[in-house]
Amino acid sequence: MTLTLDKGDNLSLTKTDPGLQKALVGLGWDARTTNGDAFDLDASALLVGTNGKVRSDADFIFYNQKSDAAGSVVHQGDNRTGAGDGDDEQIIVDLTKVPADVDKVVIVVSMHGTPANGQNFGQVRNSYVRIENTETGTEVVRYDLGEELSRENSAVFAEIYRYNGEWKFKAVGQGYTDGLGGVARDFGVNI
Repeated sequence: MTLTLDKGDNLSLTKTDPGLQKALVGLGWDARTTNGDAFDLDASALLVGTNGKVRSDADFIFYNQKSDAAGSVVHQGDNRTGAGDGDDEQIIVDLTKVPADVDKVVIVVSMHGTPANGQNFGQVRNSYVRIENTETGTEVVRYDLGEELSRENSAVFAEIYRYNGEWKFKAVGQGYTDGLGGVARDFGVNI
C-alpha cells in the first residue's frame, strides 16, 4: 500500500521500507491542451551538504550530466514529450553510495526553455513524484503536486535526506519563476 503525502509532510523511508537500498524516483506529469509550444519537463537532482549547497557543480545531476562521481544518483534519460502513462523521467538513488558529506538529495522538475516560452505549472496537470524500491518493485511513497504552482516554471518536488541515521522523504512543492537557473543558484551551482 502506497503512502500519499501532502505538501510539507515527511516520511521515514528507513522505517517504512527497512530493506530499501536503491530508490527509483519516478516523476510524471501531463500537459494540458494548448496551442502553443510543446511541453518538455526535465527532472534533475542536487546533492546537497549540511550547508544547504552542492559541494561542487558535479553534484548537479540532469540529462547532460547523468551521474555523480560516486554513482549514487543516476539520471535515467530525458523524455522530451511526456507522452504515455507512468513515469516520464526517472532518477535512481542508491542510498548505500550517497557520500557521507551529502545531507540530502533534492529532486527538481523544470520546464525546458522557460521563462522565455512563458510555460508554467498552471498548464500542467497530474504532476507527481514517487519512490519505488528497485529490488521489490514496491511503491513506498508518493506526492501528488496540486494546483498550488500556477505561475512557476520549475519546482523542488521533494527531498530525500538523512536524519538521525535514517533516510527520510519530504514532500516540498516549492516553486520558482526564474527557471532551473533559479533553483541551481539557490543551491550553489555555478551557471
